[in-house]
Amino acid sequence: MVLASLLLLALGTIVSQVTQVTALGSACGAPLTTGNAAWGEPYWLENIRHQGMAPFAPNATNYTVFRNVKDYGAVGDGVHDDTAAINAAISTGSRCGNLTCGSSTTTPALVYFPAGTYLVSTPLQAYYYTAMVGDARTPPTLLASANFTGMAVIDADPYTNNQNWYINQDNFFRSARNFVIDLTRMPANVSATGIHWEVSQATSLVNVVVNMSTEPGNNHQGIYMEVGSGGFMGDLVFNGGKYGIWVGNQQFTVRNLTVNNANTAVFGSWNWGWTYQRVIINDCQIGFNLSGGGNGGEAIIDAVVTNTPIFIKTPNPTNVSVAGSLVLNNIHLNNVSTAVMENGTTILAGGTTTIGSWGKGNIYTGTHPNGTFTQGEIPAAYKDPSLLDPNGFIVSKGHPMYADYSVDQIMSIKSLGAVGDGVTDDTEAINAVLAKYAGCYIIYFDAGIYKVTSTIQVPAGTQIVGEAWTQIMGAGLNFNNQEDPNVVVQVGVPGSQGITEITDIVFTTQGPAAGAIILEWNVREPAGLQGAAGMWDSHIRIGGANGTHLQDAECRAGTISPECFGAFLGIHITYGASAYLEGTWVWLADHDLDGVDQLTVFSGRGILSHSQGPVWMIGTAEHHVLYQYSLVGAKNHYMGLIQTETPYFQPDPAPPGPFDLQTVYDDPTFDHGMTMAWGLWVESSNDIIVFGAGHYSFFQNFTATCEANTTCQAQMVNVDWTSSVSIYSLATVGTTYQISVEEDGIIYFANDSEGFSSTVTLWSPAQAIYP
Repeated sequence: MVLASLLLLALGTIVSQVTQVTALGSACGAPLTTGNAAWGEPYWLENIRHQGMAPFAPNATNYTVFRNVKDYGAVGDGVHDDTAAINAAISTGSRCGNLTCGSSTTTPALVYFPAGTYLVSTPLQAYYYTAMVGDARTPPTLLASANFTGMAVIDADPYTNNQNWYINQDNFFRSARNFVIDLTRMPANVSATGIHWEVSQATSLVNVVVNMSTEPGNNHQGIYMEVGSGGFMGDLVFNGGKYGIWVGNQQFTVRNLTVNNANTAVFGSWNWGWTYQRVIINDCQIGFNLSGGGNGGEAIIDAVVTNTPIFIKTPNPTNVSVAGSLVLNNIHLNNVSTAVMENGTTILAGGTTTIGSWGKGNIYTGTHPNGTFTQGEIPAAYKDPSLLDPNGFIVSKGHPMYADYSVDQIMSIKSLGAVGDGVTDDTEAINAVLAKYAGCYIIYFDAGIYKVTSTIQVPAGTQIVGEAWTQIMGAGLNFNNQEDPNVVVQVGVPGSQGITEITDIVFTTQGPAAGAIILEWNVREPAGLQGAAGMWDSHIRIGGANGTHLQDAECRAGTISPECFGAFLGIHITYGASAYLEGTWVWLADHDLDGVDQLTVFSGRGILSHSQGPVWMIGTAEHHVLYQYSLVGAKNHYMGLIQTETPYFQPDPAPPGPFDLQTVYDDPTFDHGMTMAWGLWVESSNDIIVFGAGHYSFFQNFTATCEANTTCQAQMVNVDWTSSVSIYSLATVGTTYQISVEEDGIIYFANDSEGFSSTVTLWSPAQAIYP
């Protein structure tokens, strides 16, 4: 089965070599290379024609998506108090906030801050579905006044009368980027916070600097996060403070974090699993303080720590308990006295040295059911050079901003005929724009819902930017035959390569859509340009929103209807492709974001990768019928942190129902009484690194009683004998066996129980396969 489908895919790649490597639109004389913005020119987003729409907003014809805070009275001179004006820019238009609703996709807003200094005296309240964006050329400063009162300068989940505006696990779709937050006017002894970020999936903090007091004993902190179910943040700098960040959340991924001159760089209050990739800590007293005891699994890869006496401080000894699993990989210490301190005792010495691969927790190998508690060196996964930058770090690439580009290098999809009202068929208009201008303009998808009825072809070399999560929605008979599935959005053709970037887009369907492959990723990065083919802050969302016809009116929980098929497959990364996916949420809705009820909507598969790499996955996939992640014949993947949830309606029906198994897509099997979706399926794949994973099963047919004895499903992660995969910091909830080999459960959850979750520090095959 695997060999047959891979042969077909490989033949497709060989035949396609005649395809133009990097497409260039018919109206293009030369490819877009560098930006031509003049010195002093504002960010192109400020002056582009703003014509985005929100088709389902109240009074939609008058609703404004793009909001420049200066149009609402903000001055930005650092003298006038701009709080009221900015909050007006955020909240105007019957938006979802202030306890008026739990969630909504109907009133998106991109709140733009031109360059300047904005004095604020109370929190800026980030309503649901809000993207706060500063000038990327000259990031604006949000200056907290000396008498600032409230939770934080930016507050993503405010409290009113001790009640949060939103349920923290459902606090989706929030973003803030390109800001300097300045707390230094506030007295050092006063509690001061830059960002209150109590959020869940489809959220991001990017390119943010927080400046705080450097006085001894100060009470400033950059981020405060008490609960949630995230999420991604990256390219962050924190200067000074008591804490760089103070964080607690089920799971999170942090990339490119720098903390300078704080007392404690990171205080972790609790988690089931966090992954930190690329961390720089300078002149702090403590790097990571995890001594509170609520941290399930902490995985840190690629760190440089300098002049910091203690790198990691952990709680009481865990040789009788696995609570507080810790994984360190490629950690460079410079003048660090203690690498790891446990309950006041040094368990890993510091100095000026490099920690190659070290762990604390239960280590498993092959089919051995009993782990070995280890507090020391652990096996290091093979990292293919294609996954690494010249410094030997996992490749790290930030959200493209196109800061150096000018307005005349941006082409609006709406200015050229697309409508985006969720009703008009925009297929022809979008394909025409891409065919004409891809490769020589940045293609701007103005806010809206662009309904398409056949495949959108995104040529290799295309750069696409959305506005407050612009939606591309596949609809119609072409996408409703699971026996003959069709692609909604095809990125590149097999064999193509080019700088291909997609940001701030939501890909979705209008049901029924049983045959929709929502995103097919064929493009490959050009040689020498790592991560040049990727997506940032872009998501697959299936059902649970106005316009999808997959809401509580049609698909309330318990409904098993052919009208409630939402997709065949979320993302397919094909054989010859490379992909950098950062903050990518592939979500089959379990509840209605624009309604009140839980849903039974069906999506066959989450993310399928046949790619030979390199592939970097920093994202999540939830609630799909057969699997959330499947790697078949794949190679050279870095995945961290990945997080999944099993469909709440299973085992009624049990997989593969209501879908049929498809050998051409290498669907997994469901033997040994397996009646729930796989979280991760790995078959015939080599050199796969999972650096942080959370696989959860909370329900059986919407009932949570199975949680009490961890029997919501029998197995969750399966690896076959032919694959080489290393899984670090694996947290599971509700599954009896955490890892299976050839569909036989191996690791029993109780061996790794930390209370609610269970954590495997490392599982690797009995014999790793190296080139």
